[in-house]
Amino acid sequence: MKKLFISRWLPDETHAKLEALFDVTHVDRPLTPEAARERMAEFDAMLCCIGDDLSEAAFEGDPRCRLIANYGVGFNHIAVEAARAKGITVTNTPGAVTDGTADIAMTLILMTRRRAGEGERLLRRGEWEGWHPGALLGEKATGAHLGIVGMGRIGKAIAARCHHGFGMEVSFYNRSRVDDPGVPATQVEDLRDLARRVDILVLAVPASPQTHHLIDAEVLGAMRPDACLVNIARGDVVEESALVEVLERGGIAGAGLDVYEHEPHVPDALKAMERVTLLPHMGTSVMDVRLIMGEVILEDLRAFAEGREPPHAL
Repeated sequence: MKKLFISRWLPDETHAKLEALFDVTHVDRPLTPEAARERMAEFDAMLCCIGDDLSEAAFEGDPRCRLIANYGVGFNHIAVEAARAKGITVTNTPGAVTDGTADIAMTLILMTRRRAGEGERLLRRGEWEGWHPGALLGEKATGAHLGIVGMGRIGKAIAARCHHGFGMEVSFYNRSRVDDPGVPATQVEDLRDLARRVDILVLAVPASPQTHHLIDAEVLGAMRPDACLVNIARGDVVEESALVEVLERGGIAGAGLDVYEHEPHVPDALKAMERVTLLPHMGTSVMDVRLIMGEVILEDLRAFAEGREPPHAL
């Protein structure tokens, strides 16, 4: 029986199915590159997730491991080319996280536009003095102009929710042509042009060298003062220092963030801003989603155990 190392908590149902296939070792804490390298020398396969540092240093030496199954769709924490050079296949869980992540985008859109986080904090501090016609005036989501950066599975799911549920006009930026965005939508060729047009700019691109700091000072500077930014993609898609600067000078009205450039660190400047909604990377935090992710992982690990090509290899 092949040996499998699991770096984090999994639902009991998923864990039991894996134990039927592998000799499983489970240690629930993030991996450093050194710890990952030691595990790869000992185990045939590893199940990892964001927070585990599988950068190039993790792949030094002569690993026994031949499969890294990533419990999530994003894999910017894994040096995939370094893994390939060592003969290690890397897989992920595409599709499993779509609905949960799209739902959290809607949460952030509504909270940020309507200043819900600010209102809840006011109430919890005991400072609410009752209804007032001028208190916490925000912007409605209904009928707003939505801009989506990245019209893949998650981008399309967000567009559908916003178009059908809130009557939003939808525009989007994508590096390749999207012939069927699923709803009436306009593809905009220039990212800065999209930023100028919209009330809400939502980021739904994968993390890659091409998308690192895609949303930089220039793009943020193109946004209107009454617009807001929502990021449910990966933190390093945004130049975080530039975001802090544009928020501090009132260049945009607010931001809703579920991901951060240097997780789990969140800049104190962002935490101090009332018009910023901050969530602790909750996009896929739904038990149903975790179980679906587990089934995708099981497909890949079962194929590996049986000597077949994993279906979700990168």
